Amino acid sequence: MSDAKSILIVEDEAMIGMMLEDYLDALGYRLHAVAATVDEACAQARQGGFDAALLDCNLQGEKSWPVADILAQADIPFVFATGGMADDLPPDHADRPTLAKPFTIGAVERALGRILAA
Repeated sequence: MSDAKSILIVEDEAMIGMMLEDYLDALGYRLHAVAATVDEACAQARQGGFDAALLDCNLQGEKSWPVADILAQADIPFVFATGGMADDLPPDHADRPTLAKPFTIGAVERALGRILAA
């Protein structure tokens, strides 16, 4: 399992974060870290060391666009997770895939498969 892809979860709701951890485990991915704030997520994104990220659009009322910018500059694939209507993605990231809440394990599997295959 050492060749399992490592995923950064950026999610401020603890229960959703734990559910995503379980999904990753069941799907054969490794959890890199869980970041709950924009600052934490930016620090993780700058450090790198993971293959892809699941990025909640709204972290404690703050948009996660700075995290997306860092991931994009580092060429790390990511999926936006959103509870709203695509959370009015900024133009620079409007073409990024989105994952609608509530998540299903199948939707997470398809989203990660799509960005990691690209």
